[in-house]
Formats: sequence, structure tokens, C-alpha cells
Amino acid sequence: MDGRPERAARVSSAARFPRVPPTARRCVCPGSFDPVTLGHLDVVLRAADLFDEVRVGVATNPAKTTLFTAAERVALVRAALDAAGDERSGRVVVEEVPQGLLVDHVRRVGARAVVKGLRGGTDYAYELPMALMNRHLADVETVFLAGDPALGHVSSSLVKEVARHGGDVAGLLPAPVHAALLERLAPKSEPSSTNEGR
Repeated sequence: MDGRPERAARVSSAARFPRVPPTARRCVCPGSFDPVTLGHLDVVLRAADLFDEVRVGVATNPAKTTLFTAAERVALVRAALDAAGDERSGRVVVEEVPQGLLVDHVRRVGARAVVKGLRGGTDYAYELPMALMNRHLADVETVFLAGDPALGHVSSSLVKEVARHGGDVAGLLPAPVHAALLERLAPKSEPSSTNEGR
């Protein structure tokens, strides 16, 4: 083997995720993203205005049941970024976060901060103790970005609840994510009976 397919794969990956220097400013945008919403996308792309590289960390809380698997959520975040057609998405890496402390992942990828979006005071009250703990544990700073007011009512859990009851959530999700959500929530067809005529 001459290694050409491997080289092509490396070139393709490098083109999609450009290398950044070791001194680059990296941040981690963590979340369950079940599913990723336009509010999430807004925060991630605005974080790319502030940092050279954004690492979207798709996490799984073992105490919660998710609609999509971790691999599916990683793929949906990437699909949402690709569909956005925004040049900033080229500086975003999407990856699954191993179970454990978030600060361990932040240090592992060489990031300097965690970026979280805030929809209001309730989010701030929830996020502040975690931000202070992350600073205490590893001197990891947290940057809070005020969410788009037009999306202040949007959360993954609420979007899923509305969609389950037939509500229109198309304007709250990236198009590929909306399609995947409707497909996942579609009623399963019953197998046809084979007992006819008996």
C-alpha cells in the first residue's frame, strides 16, 4: 500500500478542521445538545468570534435518558454547523466528552475557558456555582454569553415536549435537526397481522 487513501483522509480532515497553533485561544462549549437548537448554534458561532477554536463538548448525564445517542448528537451538531453556511463553523470541532469532570476535558484539549449561553437570571443562578467550582478546581474561567432574546424561550427539553404533542418547532431548530427530531418521534408502525383467513 502506498498510503494514498490515508493521506487523502488526513488532508480532508485538515481542510475541515484547520490546525491552530499551540498558542491558540481555545474554549469548550459543553452541553447535552439533545437536540441542538438555534439557541445553541447562536452561542457556539459567537464564541468563534472570541476564540480561535471552539470545542463543542457533547456530554451525557448518566442520570438522564436522552432521545439521541451521543454519536447521533455529535453528528447532528456537525450537520447543524454545516447547514448554517457560516465561515465560523470551520473553527468549531465537535466531540463527545468522556464522563468525568468537565475541567479535566478542558485541560485535555488545551482550552482556556468554558463558554455558556444564558437565557436569563435562572440560567445564571444555575451556572454560577459550577463556574466558581471550575475556577476553584483548575483555574478554568467561564465566559457567559447573553443568548439571543428572540430565542430566550428555546430549550432542548421544551422543544422535544412541544414536538411530541404535534407543535411546530421548525423555527427553533436547524433544518437537519428538525428532520431528525420528527423522524425519531414518529409513531412506530405496527407489524401487519399474518392471521387473516384463519
